[in-house]
Amino acid sequence: MATKSATKNPATKEAIWPGLEAGVPKPLMPYSPAIRAGDWVFIAGLIASDFQTGLAPEVVNSNSYLDNELALQSNFVLRNLASTIKACDCDINKNMVRMWQWLVSENPSQSDFHKGDNWPSMTLKPYLNIRDTIVNSPAPPSSYLGVRELLCLGTALEVDMICLDDEHQPQIIEAPKGISTASGGHSCGMRRGDWVFLAAENAADLISATEGSTQWHIDSIEAQAEHILEKLSAIAKASGSSLAKTVKADVYIGHPSDFAGMDKVWKRYFPDNPPARVVIPYMGMGHKGNRIEIALTLLTNDATIKAQTIKTPDAPKPLGHEPQAVKAGDLLFFSTQMAFDSTGNLADGMVRHSSFPWYGSPGQAQMRYMMKNIDAICKAANTNVENICRRVCFHSDFQWFAESIEEWASYFPGDKPASTTIRLGGPFVVPGANTLLDLIAYAPD
Repeated sequence: MATKSATKNPATKEAIWPGLEAGVPKPLMPYSPAIRAGDWVFIAGLIASDFQTGLAPEVVNSNSYLDNELALQSNFVLRNLASTIKACDCDINKNMVRMWQWLVSENPSQSDFHKGDNWPSMTLKPYLNIRDTIVNSPAPPSSYLGVRELLCLGTALEVDMICLDDEHQPQIIEAPKGISTASGGHSCGMRRGDWVFLAAENAADLISATEGSTQWHIDSIEAQAEHILEKLSAIAKASGSSLAKTVKADVYIGHPSDFAGMDKVWKRYFPDNPPARVVIPYMGMGHKGNRIEIALTLLTNDATIKAQTIKTPDAPKPLGHEPQAVKAGDLLFFSTQMAFDSTGNLADGMVRHSSFPWYGSPGQAQMRYMMKNIDAICKAANTNVENICRRVCFHSDFQWFAESIEEWASYFPGDKPASTTIRLGGPFVVPGANTLLDLIAYAPD
């Protein structure tokens, strides 16, 4: 397969294919390994598969006493990601501004999630040991989440990234004195030009401080959300920004029932012009007792680019205190996309009729419904669906994957977006929804 090299053009979007000679396997799914859009480079999620036999032969662990399976897969994934970024005329250490790490675990169970026990019972150490040989310390702002399953049997993790290739140098943000940030050897924040990227933060310090005490009068999801947003506010201030300049929030919760408490706090901290927000349930979290983690993307206080809330009557009202999307500079950040209507319930016709259980294709139907809404939001922002660059797709069950991805791909006759696909450990905030999308589109003026 020939390499398609990067050609930087501020007004275009193009796919980058590293080529087999770079050692990066060609994906089976209809997506691009990387998308360059202006100064932005979006790297698709990579797993330790050769996309031919399953797990790549070099990561098959024949002796668990000699090699660690997660370490072998981490080495394969991160080195191929570095090669992909290089094919984009970027460098993993000079241009990467954000990392997501999705790690497979059978824990927590649905019962654990219901009780607020979101600990995935695993260690990151094998991954971090490999990451630190490839990515300079501290690593860019990161998220580490436990998930149920990836698209190749036996794969233990998937990693995706965003890079920024402009004239600005990255500035690592130091946590203000007295602010405890999530562990993992990554920076709590990075500033690059007009942009600030903040790592996912949790309430581990709050949990430790109150451990053993009686807190029956406090809603733990609200207390944790408040504590995290206070920390993020302090880090944003240290970076020359503020919560009011937030354009996108990634919110990870355990059980869907935690959505309401989180949203109640959200309204207090973002009373006007809230950011685009994607809320993902059934996330395994890196500290026992954590019920929520939050990561933010912001503009600096002195940014030359502007943020604009996008609203259209041709798409449903959002689920909570969030807009349909926010346009910031040349990017369009979507809020949670699921097949819900303006009441927050599943739209009509999105599941099989109980009397006709063998009729219909709910995966296709829900994706088609979402794409109609996504198209309307894109048009309201003066862009189009084909300019979507980054897609993270969460399924309640992988039985919906094939018909869903086939419908999705039909909207992209040219270059397909960079993509990551994950199965979660339970149903979504909208009962009956089988797919949740987190999207970023290119929207140049």
